[in-house]
Amino acid sequence: MGSRFLRHQHLWAGTAMVMALGITSTAYAQEATTDDQSTELKPIVLTTEKGGRVADSPQTQTTERAKIQERMVTDFKDFARRIDAGVNFNSNTKSVNIRGLQDQRVLTTIDGIRLPWLTDPRDSAQGGVNSFDFDSLSSVDITKGADSSRYGSGTLGGVVELRTLNPEDLIEEGKNFGALTKTTYDSADQSAGGNAAIAGRFNDSWLLVQGGYKKGHETENQGHIGGYGTTRTEANPADFVQKNLLVKFHQYLEGGHRFGLTADLFNRDEDFDNMRGTTSSYEQGGFKSGEEVDRKRFSGSYDFISPDGTDIVDQASVNIYWQKEKLNNTTDAIRLIDPRAFAPGGAGWHYGPPYGVYKRDNMIEQTSYGITGNAEKELEIGGVAHEFRFGGELYWQKTHQYSSGVDNCPDVDWTTVPQPYGPQSCRLLHSNASDMPDVDSVVFGAFVEDDIKLMDNRLTITPGVRFDWYSHDPKSTAAFERSPNYDPSYLNSNDDFGISPKLRFAWQATPELELFAQYARGFRAPTVTELYQNYGAPGSYARIGNPDLETETSNGFEIGAKYAGTDYSVSATVFNNYYRNFIDTVTIAPPGGEYPIGGITGYDNINKVRIYGIELAGEWRFHPHWRTWGSFAWTNGRDSETGAYLNSVAPLRAIVGLGYAQETWGTDVSLTMAADRDKVSGSGFEAPGYGIVDLSAWWAPEQIGEVDVKGLKVQAGVFNVFDKKYWDAVSVPDGTTIASRDYYSEPGRTFKVSISKKF
Repeated sequence: MGSRFLRHQHLWAGTAMVMALGITSTAYAQEATTDDQSTELKPIVLTTEKGGRVADSPQTQTTERAKIQERMVTDFKDFARRIDAGVNFNSNTKSVNIRGLQDQRVLTTIDGIRLPWLTDPRDSAQGGVNSFDFDSLSSVDITKGADSSRYGSGTLGGVVELRTLNPEDLIEEGKNFGALTKTTYDSADQSAGGNAAIAGRFNDSWLLVQGGYKKGHETENQGHIGGYGTTRTEANPADFVQKNLLVKFHQYLEGGHRFGLTADLFNRDEDFDNMRGTTSSYEQGGFKSGEEVDRKRFSGSYDFISPDGTDIVDQASVNIYWQKEKLNNTTDAIRLIDPRAFAPGGAGWHYGPPYGVYKRDNMIEQTSYGITGNAEKELEIGGVAHEFRFGGELYWQKTHQYSSGVDNCPDVDWTTVPQPYGPQSCRLLHSNASDMPDVDSVVFGAFVEDDIKLMDNRLTITPGVRFDWYSHDPKSTAAFERSPNYDPSYLNSNDDFGISPKLRFAWQATPELELFAQYARGFRAPTVTELYQNYGAPGSYARIGNPDLETETSNGFEIGAKYAGTDYSVSATVFNNYYRNFIDTVTIAPPGGEYPIGGITGYDNINKVRIYGIELAGEWRFHPHWRTWGSFAWTNGRDSETGAYLNSVAPLRAIVGLGYAQETWGTDVSLTMAADRDKVSGSGFEAPGYGIVDLSAWWAPEQIGEVDVKGLKVQAGVFNVFDKKYWDAVSVPDGTTIASRDYYSEPGRTFKVSISKKF
């Protein structure tokens, strides 16, 4: 992994420069700005905040940067713990989990561009949707459930829309300069990092440069057994470095036009001393592993707002982009040889050499380029008010997977070696080959919906429909042909289309209260890994894709209410979703025959799955300076034909918080609770319930002595105050035993401190 750090180093040279620029610009900033007592960033005021987003859905909950910073949220785990009980993050697969669905069934976008969740055929390199820095965000929008007429494939569970900072977020009205610096220490992973953003404007030209750097170690757990081997429950020692760089340029033109250019780079490189994974097969102290995620994005944008509403559209956004995401999972070890090793050359069976080099670099990358866009127009037709929204996307993708490495296995045909002779790992593993073909994909989607307002705008009926089409075309490569399981008849193209309607009724019962009901059909195309993976070798086992998979669909029903008053707000939703052709892992052939160790596993469509539940959220500002808030989510998911529970469904969770804030200081305390998860199938983990308390405080003085420190903010938090041992149910892999479960426990008592300064 270190060599890759050197290769990427030139990309991040600007990060340190950006941070230094932000820190050393204090004197200039004080001359260029006027009084400012807040460190919270203002939203865009000169143009639409939607910038590349589809118009807000009534099911969308927006969390602005101010709340993200106030709750000290630095990753999805924090978001799930301190903001929204209906959002979870699976640390094992590195994916967002909403309403019991995760991985490729929850769509994540950044500035309107899809962030793919990737996994290689070995389940080695996984993730990608967390390839960004929370300190680079302006807001996070969460839409739960499929809003079919807006987002398209991959949204069965929901959508996470990330918006990065714009120069308009930093530069206040009437000023030409803005900057923000922040330093954070987190004891959970002993990480320290800095972040800086600087923005300037000249007439109608705006520029932002933001960069971040963080360095840390392994995330704590509450295991107490050390040493080597599978009995270890302490976290494996680790070191990581995370870097990001964001550059944005906006140019405004007369008539409500804005053109933009964006460069967005992210890299996280983590190395482990795999002490728990070190068994009798590897030399103690000689088993290192690593994970790296690298993302690059370059895009051009166009945003328009009609100055007087007389144009063909009231507002529009278009984004043209190129993006490449690459995941690597590496192993660097000294492997001990099974004593019953085969001696080539007819020497028979004898004790093999004592050890040998074993290295792997399992990689998957996806390159995409395309265009997305949407627009809105309000019209009155026949005395009835309409608000039309329409848009679409067209993009191309190329997916490539490769496993490189060296090892000390004898170069023999393992199908000719009788069981149980020979190292079993040599029968299974192969390197310097691809476990799937390269796949070229084309995806197109288009939608239209209309808010029809009746009865003095108290009743809104919203019909909508989306059309999606995709085509995956596998290409055989020399690397794939080197795979022991290569089969040319396996390379079949896969394409399909879907039509997804939606119908929503909303009744404005009072100016504060809205009641709604919605039906939406969802759609998900199978991934290229599900279609074309072909990992394994004769004499061991095989994991294969299924080129004949059908698309998943869902029929979702929701009813709910939203109340937004002066002192309090409440929302409640009841949902019931039915899924068809649900793609799941199945056993194709049991162990035996050509694959004696593990048989053959693959993918197939399950006929029926049902997920239903309840979600509640609210806030009450019950006294000057005081507020309380809460979030509640309960979900149940089962295979409707077998009755088996879905192990990806989180147990009932709730968050309750209490806060006090004045102009220069404030404090918050929150209680996060989860019920026992006892409804699992097979070897699913039965997580015990828990309750954990988090406490935080902030201080934003105007002066310290005679020194003017306006814009300074100091935050500190103690999390899991009572050092409770607990498990995040969705992050614990199936098959985890009682003896090993502490390895997957969450951190005990930790603290976090940050110092920020806005200029």
